[in-house]
Amino acid sequence: MNILLTSTLESFGQLIWVLLIFVFVLALTYYVTRWIGGYQKTHFCGKNLKMIETMRIGNNKMISIVRAGSKYLVVAVGKDEMQLLAELSQDEIQEATAEMPDTQENFQSILNNLKDKLPKKQG
Repeated sequence: MNILLTSTLESFGQLIWVLLIFVFVLALTYYVTRWIGGYQKTHFCGKNLKMIETMRIGNNKMISIVRAGSKYLVVAVGKDEMQLLAELSQDEIQEATAEMPDTQENFQSILNNLKDKLPKKQG
């Protein structure tokens, strides 16, 4: 009986130890990912290239507006190629963005809409 209790306690101890290691690895992964994301954000921020807008037009095909220095370029991006379609001025960029309706909703408003549609609990 004593051997069975000892074996059970050892197994329980091993389970707790494995869970602690798992939580440590998860925490380490979380902080390393945040650190790398912050490093990349500060490292690439303020450079001469900036993606203004991208629209997917097919599988592995996109049209993008890119700011390169003071120029705005419209480029078609495919799986293996990239092609310049047009060059835009600052005024043309502002006109295009002013014409687009603001269709993006934040997460809270989407969640509230879903909550309103769910049946209410009674009792």
